[in-house]
Amino acid sequence: MTLKQTQINKILKKYKNVFEILENYDKTHELPFQRKRIDITLSLETINKLKKIKQKTGKPISQIIEAKFKS
Repeated sequence: MTLKQTQINKILKKYKNVFEILENYDKTHELPFQRKRIDITLSLETINKLKKIKQKTGKPISQIIEAKFKS
């Protein structure tokens, strides 16, 4: 089965974001929804604030931090 150029353009337009994700994966070997563990240094005050938020919300600290950066 061969696709006509109009069908190809329609598919590319519909799934543009998927093709961009795959193109980026080819370059970096990372997907945008992958998770990665890192080590960071925080003040005790910040750690305690994060723990309090964790107790209030029941969310893991990593999700609390990620939520602050998502817009």
